[in-house]
Amino acid sequence: MRHIAVMGYGTIGSGVVEVLERNKEIIAKRVGDEVDVKYVLDLREFPGDPAEDKIVHDFSVIEKDQSVSMVIETMGGLNPAYPFVKASLMAGKHVATSNKALVAAYGTELLEIAKEHNVNFFFEASVGGGIPVIRPLYTALAGEVVEEITGILNGTTNYILTKMDKAGETFETALREAQELGYAERNPEADVDGHDTCRKIAILTAMATGHEVNYEHIYTEGITKITDVDFRYADAMGTSVKLFGSSRIQDGTVHAFVAPVMIGKDHPLYSVNDVYNGILVKGNMLGTSMFYGCGAGKLPTASAVVADIIEALKNQDHHVEMGWDSENLTISAMNSISFRYFVRIKGIADKRVKEVEAVFGKVEVVELDHMDEFAVLTETMTEEDYEIKAKKLSGIRQRIRAEF
Repeated sequence: MRHIAVMGYGTIGSGVVEVLERNKEIIAKRVGDEVDVKYVLDLREFPGDPAEDKIVHDFSVIEKDQSVSMVIETMGGLNPAYPFVKASLMAGKHVATSNKALVAAYGTELLEIAKEHNVNFFFEASVGGGIPVIRPLYTALAGEVVEEITGILNGTTNYILTKMDKAGETFETALREAQELGYAERNPEADVDGHDTCRKIAILTAMATGHEVNYEHIYTEGITKITDVDFRYADAMGTSVKLFGSSRIQDGTVHAFVAPVMIGKDHPLYSVNDVYNGILVKGNMLGTSMFYGCGAGKLPTASAVVADIIEALKNQDHHVEMGWDSENLTISAMNSISFRYFVRIKGIADKRVKEVEAVFGKVEVVELDHMDEFAVLTETMTEEDYEIKAKKLSGIRQRIRAEF
């Protein structure tokens, strides 16, 4: 029997315990032995819960118990998750985590410690919830040179944007609904300002390149400035707006960003709606592949954690090479990336279009009825060029990057 410990008995932690129990026969078959949750670390008591007799409040109980071969971290945040995970690895225990903040901030160090102690540090559930994407990057796609990873990586923001798109809701109304349904936290800043997506694309970029990525170097823009009016134009144009986390890798240059992007119906991510996630991966031999599914949720995320448990316990005495090294990857400046731009401008199109084209060059004009403004779609240009040109034009109300 293999003994493991779960740290944090919230949504994901309780889900892991549930999956291990409900699927115990198939898990035992794949591991080659039964998997037993010996301890559950939490500050709270859980009277009447199936795990109540496993609850401990002192991490050292887990750390010192040599029969515990693996620790599952589902507490979230950095403290005490980081010191507890580090201590677990140094004690010779495998670790699996769903904590993207931990992996983005300390993944390099924890991967090195795992290697030094011949154990494994796995984090499939840190990106995309239940969608398998981390493991395919170092197994199924191991022979590829990854040229791009672009994803809708946050279910909360995708739900909000979908409501704005399909139901004509304002950002504020859609956010409130997301909070009522439990999709968004009371303080939604990490989601709507793009920070959650930023950490996830940093992890994926590190996996794709094999080098450490500092998420603080990635340009990050959230969805708080997107309005229902933007979606009225998008509807007229046959487009939509999605929050992308994206890395484009070419000839040693890496562009990475998080930002809303207007896309057309032929884009593979156009139909990814509600709380679902979609991740597009382009390889130099394979071309484009797509990973789609539940990007969050108790059991989908727990399923990804359990997959890590199985792989770690199948490699009980073996370190699986994956992740990245400590060489810090240089992320190119955002102003060097090229897009088309959707721009809303105050005034009447007939009276201002020549002025606009004198600044931006040839544009496509889009008008809505009963508006004191119009919109244009520019030709492709760098971010730096757009910023220089935009300063020459008065009355710009909105700018959204576009790829179609």
